[in-house]
Amino acid sequence: MERPSLEINLPDIHEEGKLYVVDSLNNLNKLNVCPDVSQRVLDEEENTGGTGENTAGSNVRNQCLFFVTFILTLIVSLALVSFVIFLIIQTRNKMDQISSRLISEKKNIEDLKKMNNMILKHLNQSGIKE
Repeated sequence: MERPSLEINLPDIHEEGKLYVVDSLNNLNKLNVCPDVSQRVLDEEENTGGTGENTAGSNVRNQCLFFVTFILTLIVSLALVSFVIFLIIQTRNKMDQISSRLISEKKNIEDLKKMNNMILKHLNQSGIKE
């Protein structure tokens, strides 16, 4: 009687082993792929029995969250750097405009000084004193 019971139990153990292997492969696949929101809900419902699977899922979620945060930080940093470069270029253009205006005003002031000196010399020569 013991022998037939062993033969019946062996296929059951073999089937349970197959299910365990398939379940393990599914868990590995879930670890390698970042789950979306609907997959997270399904994972939480499936992982109510074991604590090891639950922590593995949370580690994957934490890694995905870190990756998304890292990418967003890089994008924001790139935008800020681009904005700063834009401001530097705009400031440089304004400084060039101001510099060219100052140079032209300096020339105008020098011309006015020459004209003032000429007028003073003419007045001195004509004998009119201030």
